[in-house]
Amino acid sequence: MAVADLSQIVKAYDVRGVVPDQWDEALAELFGAAFVQVTGAAAIVVGHDMRPSSPGLSRAFARGATARGVDVTEIGLCSTDQLYYASGALGLPGAMFTASHNPAQYNGIKMCRAGAAPVGQDTGLTEIRELAERWSREGAPEPAATPGTITTRETLSDYAAHLRSLVDLTSIRPLKVVVDAGNGMGGHTVPTVFEGLPLTLVPMYFELDGTFPNHEANPLDPANIVDLQQRVRAESADLGLAFDGDADRCFVVDENGDPVSPSAITALVAARELARNGGKGTVIHNLITSWTVPEVVRENGGTPVRTRVGHSFIKAEMARSGAIFGGEHSAHYYFKDFWNADTGMLAALHVLAALGGQPAPLSSLVAQYDRYTGSGEINSTVTDQQASLAAIRAAYGDRDDLTLDDLDGLTVTAADWWFNVRPSNTEPLLRLNAEARDEATMTKIRDEVLAIIRA
Repeated sequence: MAVADLSQIVKAYDVRGVVPDQWDEALAELFGAAFVQVTGAAAIVVGHDMRPSSPGLSRAFARGATARGVDVTEIGLCSTDQLYYASGALGLPGAMFTASHNPAQYNGIKMCRAGAAPVGQDTGLTEIRELAERWSREGAPEPAATPGTITTRETLSDYAAHLRSLVDLTSIRPLKVVVDAGNGMGGHTVPTVFEGLPLTLVPMYFELDGTFPNHEANPLDPANIVDLQQRVRAESADLGLAFDGDADRCFVVDENGDPVSPSAITALVAARELARNGGKGTVIHNLITSWTVPEVVRENGGTPVRTRVGHSFIKAEMARSGAIFGGEHSAHYYFKDFWNADTGMLAALHVLAALGGQPAPLSSLVAQYDRYTGSGEINSTVTDQQASLAAIRAAYGDRDDLTLDDLDGLTVTAADWWFNVRPSNTEPLLRLNAEARDEATMTKIRDEVLAIIRA
């Protein structure tokens, strides 16, 4: 495959593209060789999801690494957070073959250094891309005199045991939980993680199938949790959990089938993690999570730190500040005790422990963590992102009762509402998030700002 420009498939945080049109096993082999050269690793760990192309791509990457004299541990089928677990527990750089919730024809690689430290654009991914591009033009470098070895290792039970050691579920009341795995890796990990807990598990779409026959494995899209909502109500279950394709994100619905906002989950888990750490600690939240999050963190003795949107910013800030926990509106949850990596499964265990540790239903429990009315993220296609942002700034910039900041796009804050407008990095879009103390105020602000954006 003669490829000289890989900018279309090497994104900010990972590799992602259509197989075999944009990348294939020959290229995966070059990525494997480039990965070990950039990380300087003597050994790495590799895992993959259930997509039809994943085993072949994963093995090709391993071949590229062993040709450079590096030993490879293959953990086979796994969730992305299970790969992070292996990277952390074994102290090895890792590569996970997945395209998360993208359609079946896509695949990708999420890479990390030892201890699950992210490899992104500024932390090695650019160099990996440049090497792979050069080698695809000029041919791969000479193989090492002594090739590395490939060994297989089972990590699922150790991963489950590690998660269970971080949340005490021994004394919870019995709960009935519906889990929609979306034919993704949750179907592989949930049975082992939940084994022996006082839970009645109602599984949905646990068959591993990378063609996603039932619905897209992206629980943030309301269309993809309709089946789960109906099943929770039909089963009179205590809650429902939905995982994305590579099972690193978890979305929660309550006993009525109503979605629980990821901000409310962030606040709930933050309160629990602060309690576990003696009422002290830093908690990271991105700037479009609800006002509830920093409020709850302060009420529980912690220090909230606000960051830009995107997991590389959260992970960098977690490492810098020694934070105990971080959460995003996109249902990514990061834990100090999980090498600062994100694991939806650990967040789910916290929700089960919180719910099972008291008698009230989930809707009542999370009400205290859901204090405002949010718009959700609203995307608008614009011809000129900067001109639209300038128009918003002009409309609000000279008011004494408002503060403006530019941490990520433009955030405008009043006494009882705020909104953020930020440009997409990849498309001609502006993304609006607004929140207020009541529905009427939120609707008014949302519509005001949309009118300027869409003028």
